[in-house]
Amino acid sequence: MASNDTISDMLTRIRNACSVRHPTTSVPTTKMTLSIAKVLKAEGFIEDYSETGEGITKQLVISLKYKGRNRQPIISTLQRVSKPGLRVYKNSKDIPRVLGGIGIAIVSTSNGIMTDREARASNVGGEILCYIW
Repeated sequence: MASNDTISDMLTRIRNACSVRHPTTSVPTTKMTLSIAKVLKAEGFIEDYSETGEGITKQLVISLKYKGRNRQPIISTLQRVSKPGLRVYKNSKDIPRVLGGIGIAIVSTSNGIMTDREARASNVGGEILCYIW
């Protein structure tokens, strides 16, 4: 099923896979989902990601990360902020700190997708896509 909101779809699939402790989950590949996966890997929230399939059936396979003996998911919360019906934009000074800096906010800026920390450091604002911790 094709979703209009690919970011929300991606976050829901990751959230669901984490809750039942699946090793991987797959998401339809778009430029946006690819850059979000890149940020999640750089920040240590996911193990890895890879692309499979060809053309329109291209999928992004995300390897999830767990900790401890009873495999607690590293990602405890994924929260969509800016939605297609209500976009949320902030300038670099107003980008919120997620859980006092423990979590991250993924921001879509004119310089690409980055974390709230990187956006503040490079002094660019943009659309707040989601919070993760």
